[in-house]
Amino acid sequence: MYRRLVMSIVAVCMLVSMTMPAFAAASSEAWPSKIRVGFIPTEGNADIKKRFAPLTDHLQEILGIEVEAFSASDYAGIITAMTHKHIDFAYFGPKSYTEAAEKAGAQALIMELNKQGQPGYTGIIIVRKDSNMQKLSDIKGKVFAFTDPNSTSGYLVPNVLFARDLNVKPEAYFKQVKFSGSHGASILAVKNKGVEVAATNNIDLDRMIEKGQVSMDDFRILWRSELIPGAPMAARRDMPESLKAAFTGAMLMFNANKAGVEKLQNGGYQFTSDSTYDIIRYLKRLKKELAAK
Repeated sequence: MYRRLVMSIVAVCMLVSMTMPAFAAASSEAWPSKIRVGFIPTEGNADIKKRFAPLTDHLQEILGIEVEAFSASDYAGIITAMTHKHIDFAYFGPKSYTEAAEKAGAQALIMELNKQGQPGYTGIIIVRKDSNMQKLSDIKGKVFAFTDPNSTSGYLVPNVLFARDLNVKPEAYFKQVKFSGSHGASILAVKNKGVEVAATNNIDLDRMIEKGQVSMDDFRILWRSELIPGAPMAARRDMPESLKAAFTGAMLMFNANKAGVEKLQNGGYQFTSDSTYDIIRYLKRLKKELAAK
């Protein structure tokens, strides 16, 4: 029964997304002639736009308006772009989404699934497999890489681990702390001995493996977090409601595009809402409280 209900909801969204362009012009909510979709740089700018190209092409076909992909050099650039209305929709990480919801009026619509169909992913701490680090306590005094201050698995979650569970401050615990700028860069930095330890996540590590840039044989995972809510696709809250509904329907339709989903290297998408990310807001508060002690 649950499956039939889900399929019915998807069917309605498909119908909405296919018929909405025909009468959007007659609606009091006029659609723009073009929308810009931002993507946080989990990889390099060119790489992430290339990976999402089948999705942006699909959105353009279904919505019947031009769709332009946009990325930036860091996560803050995507938040800022939405704040100043330079982008209309965006692929955020959970932490960067909560920042964008507060600063830019972002509204979560759809959540990324992992390849097992779970609504989330896990943060991991990795080292080279040929290193002498066998357990988490062995990383003391090493060169450590975070991803970006607005990253969930690459900054927020490991900081909570260090403060709450290990009772340490990274700047004092490690020989040096760096920010790589992207998960792909962190992973390559460990492989190429640019850093000794890095915080990343299982989805981005799998993507790098599938691209042939690294192998699982290159790494040892010393720690794995609990499930983190999946990365959301969000709209600016002031976008037309009809366009947000059509965008959501088009995103769900993309699940049927097996080749496209495979290129994205995830498990497709499902509905989400702002409250899904309250756990991230809690972790942000906890990090702040622990840092103040």
